[in-house]
Amino acid sequence: MSWLTPMRLTWALLTLHLVALVFGLIGMLIMLPNPDLWAHDRNAVRVFDFSMQYAGAVHIWLGAAAMFAYGVVAIGWRKTAIFAAIAYPLSLTSELFGTGTGWPFGNYAYTDFLGPKAFDHVPWSIPASWFYMGLASYLLGSAIVAQLGVKCELLWSCLAGAWLLTAWDLVLDPAMAHESLRIKFWIWDEAGPYFGMPVKNFIGWTVTAFLFMVLSRFAWRESARIGASLRAPVIIFVSNMLFAIVISASVGLWIPIALAIIVGVAPLLVIRREQPGVNRFGRGATLDA
Repeated sequence: MSWLTPMRLTWALLTLHLVALVFGLIGMLIMLPNPDLWAHDRNAVRVFDFSMQYAGAVHIWLGAAAMFAYGVVAIGWRKTAIFAAIAYPLSLTSELFGTGTGWPFGNYAYTDFLGPKAFDHVPWSIPASWFYMGLASYLLGSAIVAQLGVKCELLWSCLAGAWLLTAWDLVLDPAMAHESLRIKFWIWDEAGPYFGMPVKNFIGWTVTAFLFMVLSRFAWRESARIGASLRAPVIIFVSNMLFAIVISASVGLWIPIALAIIVGVAPLLVIRREQPGVNRFGRGATLDA
């Protein structure tokens, strides 16, 4: 098994994650609205039934596995495990408070399409999404801060990471809760000014992300000096952003798409592309392998 290096495992898991995202879009945007295209085929019905039961959570767990494998290569076992051990329970706690009290995100409830739930409230897969998108956002945010040469690196890296993660939710939440979507993973009982979303939802996202990023950095006792290309976290971040963008486009939410691109994707252009094998994280991270 010497051929199965952590980086090869990362790319294998990342490929499966991307396939699962595409599969999810096909199911949500083609199969559900057009049952006449597949309902007469027994095998297609089986695929549909399987996807309804398992597919919602599969892409999340694959993303978490891919990002963990990447973290082992890029920042080491210790830092990756610490980030996961802080991000998962802290985000789960925030989600449990959110679904139970309405704080810090608002009044909402998860459906059964994302797998088994903790305390019958929050799918176990949800904190895994906070972990893998959180780690990708933090590493990319850190690279942006390093490229700009900003002082107080710890503070600004965590703020940049929380900013990127919240930018994802700017396009994800309005789309996933849209009334015209055939399948919903969560349902809102509280309306707000941002395309039906309460503003405190995004404040809650930013605060939760910032907390687990700051706590992870203090637990690391040093900065995240990356030892691998940033290509994998860029692909994870952008592909999940595109997943949300496609769903938003399907229901006509164009302003959230524009905002997500401007405040979430465009900042990644700051990260400098360098020669292969050159990694100057801390003075300009590379997107090359």
